[in-house]
Amino acid sequence: MGPHPAVAAIRLAVRRVLHDILGEHDRNSGEHNRNSGEHDRTPADPADPADPADPADPAGSGRIPGAPHEREPSPLVLVACSGGADSMALASALAFEAPRLGVRAGGVTVDHGLQAGSDLRAAEVTLRLRGLGLGPVESVAVTVGREGGPEAAARAARYAALDAAAERHGAAAVLLGHTRDDQAETVLLGLARGSGIRSLSGMAAVSGTAGRYRRPFLRLDRQTARKACMAQSLPVWDDPHNTDPAYTRSRLRHEGLPALEKALGKGVIEALARTAQLSRDDADALDAWAGRAGAGVRDADGRLECAGLHALPPAVRRRVLRRAAIDAGAPAGSLFARHIEEVDRLITGWRGQGAINLPGRVVARRQGGRLVIRQG
Repeated sequence: MGPHPAVAAIRLAVRRVLHDILGEHDRNSGEHNRNSGEHDRTPADPADPADPADPADPAGSGRIPGAPHEREPSPLVLVACSGGADSMALASALAFEAPRLGVRAGGVTVDHGLQAGSDLRAAEVTLRLRGLGLGPVESVAVTVGREGGPEAAARAARYAALDAAAERHGAAAVLLGHTRDDQAETVLLGLARGSGIRSLSGMAAVSGTAGRYRRPFLRLDRQTARKACMAQSLPVWDDPHNTDPAYTRSRLRHEGLPALEKALGKGVIEALARTAQLSRDDADALDAWAGRAGAGVRDADGRLECAGLHALPPAVRRRVLRRAAIDAGAPAGSLFARHIEEVDRLITGWRGQGAINLPGRVVARRQGGRLVIRQG
């Protein structure tokens, strides 16, 4: 008899992601070997003909032409694990699938230090990960700041720690246990902020520097992960912050979404997750359009031509303005829709108004038919 359906589902999701990672690794290794071969191959010396007994090595170099002189190690994939049901299910699936695909698998748990005994919890998680056969495994303690609120600050500290761990171990990818339920919550939070279609696109299946972060469970619900843990007798830790009404996401999870399902019926979570994917496709297309348009409206000095900007559709024009502000030094996380709307009025509602101050000491002003966006 096969594994429990929930276990089979999480393993399949992880297997698909590992296949993607292996494919990328093989392509990168092939490119590296081709480049190395071009530099390492020894040219034949007419005065010293090759040994006829070795027809595979006509250059006498001791290597087969075009073959790699050193075998690339298998990629390392880390799982970010808090000890909760989602990440423990992910860790168990990675531990099962990785050896079968020739992938090295390790784990990282982040101690945010926000609760009494968090260090003991982190130590326990590392023991569980090692018990699954993962390695390397480590616990990383972080200091959580206050910028952006407690949830945003904890998230920033966590991702910084995961980035550092991936660099330290040379990991090809870090797996995250976000589920379809998390995606639905993210879409609703973006809707509440009113930040546009990119906020509605939720979390990407692949994100981070060079596609470092992978989210295999975005099409699986939270209950599937929990059932998989129960079927495998995996102990899990339920973070009390997840039920604390002081946190926005917690209120949304335990009050907002249930109220929506009561009013609209079942299927709200699936619909929101589907909205995220459709929104992401649209946002990606508009971003690509804006990238091309932005290059077309810049003059030789890098200033933006107001007439060219005015001719663009609003969704494209605002993306061009946002990218220009970020390139000038405005922090992306502090640049809101209202900032871009003010800059946009320099194009669409010009009445001689003064400069617009943006986050990061960036200033936007209109000068002689050109829009200048720079720091200071």
